[in-house]
Amino acid sequence: MKNEFALAFNEVIEDKQLPREVILEAVEAAMVSAYRRAVNASNAQNIEARIDPETGEVSILAEKEVVDVVQDERTEVSLEVARKYDSDTEIGALVMVESTPDDFGRVAAQTARQVIQQRIREAERDVQFSHFNDQIGEIISGVIQAITNGNVTVGLDMKAEGVLPYKEQIPGERFRIHERIRALLLDVKQSPRGPQITLSRSHRNFLRRLLENEVPEIYNGFVEIRSIAREPGQRSKVAVAALKPGVDPVGACVGIRGVRIQAIVRELNDEKIDVIEWNPDPTVYINKALSPARVSGVYLNEQARGAKTATVVVPEDQLSLAIGRDGQNARLAAKLTAWRIDIKSLPEAVSDLLNKLQKDPVYAIYAEREAGTIASVEEIMAKKAQGRPVTPEEYQVLNQFVDRIERSVIEMRQKERREAAEERKAVVDAIPEEAFEAPIEELEISQRICTLLREAGIETIGDLMAQMQIDSDRILALQGIGPKAMEDIQAALANVSFAAPVAPVEVETVAETPAEAEAVEAEAAAEMDTEAVQEAAEVVEAKAVVPEVETEEAVEEGVATEEVIGEEEEVETAEEEPLIEVDEAEIADRSLDELFELKPEIFEIEIDSESEEDDEYADRKGLPKRKKKKKKKFVEMEYDPDKDVIIVKKKRKRGDDEWTDLDI
Repeated sequence: MKNEFALAFNEVIEDKQLPREVILEAVEAAMVSAYRRAVNASNAQNIEARIDPETGEVSILAEKEVVDVVQDERTEVSLEVARKYDSDTEIGALVMVESTPDDFGRVAAQTARQVIQQRIREAERDVQFSHFNDQIGEIISGVIQAITNGNVTVGLDMKAEGVLPYKEQIPGERFRIHERIRALLLDVKQSPRGPQITLSRSHRNFLRRLLENEVPEIYNGFVEIRSIAREPGQRSKVAVAALKPGVDPVGACVGIRGVRIQAIVRELNDEKIDVIEWNPDPTVYINKALSPARVSGVYLNEQARGAKTATVVVPEDQLSLAIGRDGQNARLAAKLTAWRIDIKSLPEAVSDLLNKLQKDPVYAIYAEREAGTIASVEEIMAKKAQGRPVTPEEYQVLNQFVDRIERSVIEMRQKERREAAEERKAVVDAIPEEAFEAPIEELEISQRICTLLREAGIETIGDLMAQMQIDSDRILALQGIGPKAMEDIQAALANVSFAAPVAPVEVETVAETPAEAEAVEAEAAAEMDTEAVQEAAEVVEAKAVVPEVETEEAVEEGVATEEVIGEEEEVETAEEEPLIEVDEAEIADRSLDELFELKPEIFEIEIDSESEEDDEYADRKGLPKRKKKKKKKFVEMEYDPDKDVIIVKKKRKRGDDEWTDLDI
């Protein structure tokens, strides 16, 4: 049999609807507070309370310092007692020691009651806030407890209270105390007195949740609610679309004999609900949104200033129905479709169109083409102005006239948009891709201008370059951008450069027969061999530096300049070269190029073939023989004062790394 503590503990859990751990933590915190008050313990001292849920026994553990002689039992403990709790403790250490007073049960019951109640109330508030915060946007039900100044207080689960403000109520509703109502959980806020829960019955999502509860197809995902426009207590329009083939979205929402929609109408205090089928074509969608009115034509203008505008032409007898009482039907249709709707009767639309044909340059181009029809239309309009009856055939002429002109203007605008898109695409293609990856901050302009451009949707340098080429006036029209800022932008763009994209080279391939392919391969191989030989045999410019003899000492000592010419190649044998005598007067003050033209024999270099095998291979293939490659030569020029000439010596490099004089 459970003791009294366990019974009381379980009763609190059931009454407060709180987790077991929360109640236990609150009681332990109360015991700690009671102990501090009982022994006047410091707040800096670590104290823990442990409660056995089965027996209700309370034990208090206090942190104390281990000392030789105990002077204050509240904060000190002897080494002998401390080692009962920690066998490894030493003098000066801190140990958690049981310090439960003898009469602690009676004292705790008196001093901890208020602390327990406060902790439980705080825990209740936290649990309530978490519970209702997860249900924001859902329908909850409650019982009306009070009505004060038009605001309704509703009792909810977990002993919470919600408020239904007057502005969130359906106009014309009447409430009674203890009546159960359903409402949308609109918002939850934390406050010192607990969570403040705000309810709503006028929000459009309340109608959405009611449809989800009443229509299984919406709840299961076969039908989707695309848009809702609502004026609480009067009329609502709901656009639905089927996500599964073969499902009638409007029929699923209405139900057999309207049983489903009628249940929602009763919940909303007899609010009228129009359910229409959503359509991706704005013309058809707007036509259905204006139901129950009959529409003659819908003409869209996406380039109108401000919101997108749709001009709707209706028969004269349908004008009041299309507009609705106080413009309600047109207003709900505009909210539902997100289009600005301009409703005109057929005679009014014809009069406006005739005026535009005369004054508006966009419409004036159709005046000549419709000259014959315009005369008939004007005659019909004059007939109607005089109050004479107009036949259905004449109304048909007016309808066709308006429809033909308006559709022509729409096609012209679409063509202009396509041309503008193509022009923009051409401009964008001409700009390097790197420009569209560079943020606008990399441009050398002020941070203020960067911020203004980003607010206008221009985030990269490429976007700015494209807009400057397409329409720079749009940037100039931005708030905060003036002529000086435009000059800074143009100067910054002029200093920006990106690598031009390399166009891919297309290689044209031609089908060949196997024999032709072999011939082409042989010819290519021969060309490759020839090119390799030619590259190896290219003559490297020979350079020789002739010293200027300025003094007799320099002449006597002799000046020699060595230059390496040709490519370094190994030579197995060296042949003797005859000495070449050069008159100093002939080469004095002459450049190297002039010296080469005057005495080319100085720079003559003997050529040897690469190998005999290469020549044999060229003979077999019928190819030209390889050109002779240059051997490594070393030219030394020395002045001989006895003979008054410059002696040129040539050296060749052998297979080793040493140079050998060929002529001494």
